[in-house]
Amino acid sequence: MDIAIVKYNAGNIRSVDYALKRLGVEASITSDPEALRRADKVIFPGVGEAATTMAFLRAEGLDSLIKSLPQPVLGICLGMQLMCRHSEEGDVDCLGIFDEEVKRFQPLRHEDKVPHMGWNSLHDTRSALFEGFGPEEYVYFVHSYYVPVGEGTAAVADYIHPFSAALQRENFYATQFHPEKSGSVGERILTNFLKL
Repeated sequence: MDIAIVKYNAGNIRSVDYALKRLGVEASITSDPEALRRADKVIFPGVGEAATTMAFLRAEGLDSLIKSLPQPVLGICLGMQLMCRHSEEGDVDCLGIFDEEVKRFQPLRHEDKVPHMGWNSLHDTRSALFEGFGPEEYVYFVHSYYVPVGEGTAAVADYIHPFSAALQRENFYATQFHPEKSGSVGERILTNFLKL
């Protein structure tokens, strides 16, 4: 199986690559359009800031390429946010794969810390990514911005209020949490993605 990780200026690329290696999968890390089109599955990871990252993707032509991919694509963290229509982070229009607005967490109480960082459980899971999941599965988050619960929501987590922990539309899948940092639960999610 040919797995490609999108190489760009805001990747947590190495940790995703190591997680795949633990599953016995050798991925190619590339920004080459032909290699990305040819891959069986594409992973679009991200850690960084939305506006500068979108400017880079547009300059490289990766914005239109990612939107046009027909195979299963998995966005992770910033990758998920960039797959939405617009982000409050830098007030930037994004890829528009999901018709969602990315918003900044606003603390409601003294104990509400931003960024949301650490382990949190998922509920209302509805995607092949979560095949075989029980009711209390914990995954690892690090984020200051979130996608509200909406039409494309494939899993929900609660921090300050409920938000989309995962999205899905057609061949596009995305997680706000980091499966590559979520232990055996994250490995199961990556395995489910690889089986799609």
